[in-house]
Amino acid sequence: MEEEEHEVYGGEIPDVGEMDGDMEAPNPDMEMAAADEDAAKELDEVKKRLKEMEDEAAALREMQAKVEKEMGAQDPAAIAANQAGKEEVDARSVFVGNVDYACTPEEVQQHFQSCGTVHRVTILTDKFGQPKGFAYVEFVEVEAIQDALQLNESELHGRQLKVLPKRTNVPGLKQFRGRRFNPYMGYRIRRPFMSPYMYSPYGYGKAPRFRRPMRYMPYQ
Repeated sequence: MEEEEHEVYGGEIPDVGEMDGDMEAPNPDMEMAAADEDAAKELDEVKKRLKEMEDEAAALREMQAKVEKEMGAQDPAAIAANQAGKEEVDARSVFVGNVDYACTPEEVQQHFQSCGTVHRVTILTDKFGQPKGFAYVEFVEVEAIQDALQLNESELHGRQLKVLPKRTNVPGLKQFRGRRFNPYMGYRIRRPFMSPYMYSPYGYGKAPRFRRPMRYMPYQ
């Protein structure tokens, strides 16, 4: 029997030694070097990002200091002069309360025209543009204030006006108004402090209702 020849496709069959050489284990020194290189690259990127953030923060601080210097920083003398100017204007102004919502500044000016020369009428409104029901009237002369106070409880659009001297608002000072005594409410008496384990399950100051025990009567 003749031996059959086997044809090899794609080249020669590699030797076992060559195959063993290709499947050699990786070198741990090379892997550690590659890992160190990657870590160094990541550290450089983190340092670069931190440097950019620090530069942005420094630029923001510089811009904020510039804006505060231009707008916020004022001379104490200028602040005092501004406050004095407000006090002088308030000395020539009156507060008008209970103003009708349909009332116009021209009608308020005409109502106070007999007191003196009206310089400005301001009707305050809310954020939606609706009148709040009170106004400020500024006169040219200080003497007109006494005549304007005489119009207290005078009627405009069928409502009695409340005319008072305008107060000067002091920056940083909040005026406290105490509550008036309500005769219908009286003074609220605080209960004494009681720890949770002392509270009655039936309510404060209450006791369970006495109930007569039931007797067992089978032949009723």
